[in-house]
Amino acid sequence: MSTRIAFLKGHGTENDFVIIPDPENVIDLPPAAVAALCDRRAGIGGDGLLHVVRSAAHPEARAMAAEAEWFMDYRNGDGSVAEMCGNGVRVFAHYLQRAGHVAEGDIAVATRGGVKTVHIAKEGDITVGMGKALLPEGDVTVSVGERSWPARNVNMGNPHAVAFVEDLDHAGDLYTAPPFSPASAYPDGVNVEFVVDRGLRHVALRVHERGSGETRSCGTGACAVAVAAARRDGADPTVTGTPATYTVDVPGGRLVITERPDGEIEMTGPAVIVAEGEIDAGWLETATP
Repeated sequence: MSTRIAFLKGHGTENDFVIIPDPENVIDLPPAAVAALCDRRAGIGGDGLLHVVRSAAHPEARAMAAEAEWFMDYRNGDGSVAEMCGNGVRVFAHYLQRAGHVAEGDIAVATRGGVKTVHIAKEGDITVGMGKALLPEGDVTVSVGERSWPARNVNMGNPHAVAFVEDLDHAGDLYTAPPFSPASAYPDGVNVEFVVDRGLRHVALRVHERGSGETRSCGTGACAVAVAAARRDGADPTVTGTPATYTVDVPGGRLVITERPDGEIEMTGPAVIVAEGEIDAGWLETATP
């Protein structure tokens, strides 16, 4: 490992990330190293880490290299591996454009949740093709203290439990994962969204992200919420034949989610790079026993 490692810091609706450019996949990033970098007091700080690697150079992405040159090797803030991060994909694409690897228009990004189509608009917003939602059957309940709510099980490449509540304060502090049942519904844990209505096809959420705690935004969570709201509202595009668009307010901003009649979901929102610099590799080694 070199003595210094380049990094950037970015966010999408204040869901923030440490970005490590590593096209040839030569930087070792064990879970402890990722957690140290994402530590908000002793490290750089972030909800997660975007490891930027060419698909052909990563064993988990080589099969997607013909479709997508770049692989988003995403890690949660605690160092665990995640399938997908919607806000992260937008920031990832923005970094690729900033670095000169891609131009405005459509690009493909490989993720553990499959290849995602991304459109970089001239005005700056980025739209991500998030794929189709899976809606596993079975009742799910989430709880905070003495309150419990039925939740919609939605999978966006990662698992979500969507609960509609009367007040977002009912979600509590969200430092720890809200209990859910049955345990078999989410054997590897779950992202939990608490949702209130703000108007016609307009909702707001708070979210506990698996492996990160409460975050300012969650792209896949916003998609899951829009899907759950559309089913609740009788606006299922696969049934009505009409696209359903929901405005989803998150603590860090606003996302617009559209589900098309073919089931494909698009998410549009901003992406920002706020800083870049170098990590001292010696510090990283001492920070990861």
